Amino acid sequence: MTYVDGYVIPVPQRRLASYKKMAMLGRKLWMKHGALQYFECVADDLAVQPGCGLGFTKLAKLKRGETLLYSFVVYRNRAHRNAVNKKVFEEMSQHKMPKVLPFDMKRMASGGFRTIVQG
Repeated sequence: MTYVDGYVIPVPQRRLASYKKMAMLGRKLWMKHGALQYFECVADDLAVQPGCGLGFTKLAKLKRGETLLYSFVVYRNRAHRNAVNKKVFEEMSQHKMPKVLPFDMKRMASGGFRTIVQG
């Protein structure tokens, strides 16, 4: 079974193009260093589904003018993820980071997930 790093990121809609530019660099780096798949998904339908709890809008405490990104990177396993991320972060440290990020890092959520069902 695979291993996934997942991210939920509130982004001001006016900064979506800047975020996409940054995400394209992320995709390039993660894929270059061995990630199996890389996804950046922008919210399209955040209506709460019946019986599905809070919904992403409340969970992420979205503010007026914000949208939500759901992003994930797929690896063979946790050890593969650790090896890929080590290479990615080493290379990222050589790139000049933007002075202002297109989102608030303090409101981003992330974590590593072991796959239990895959299809």
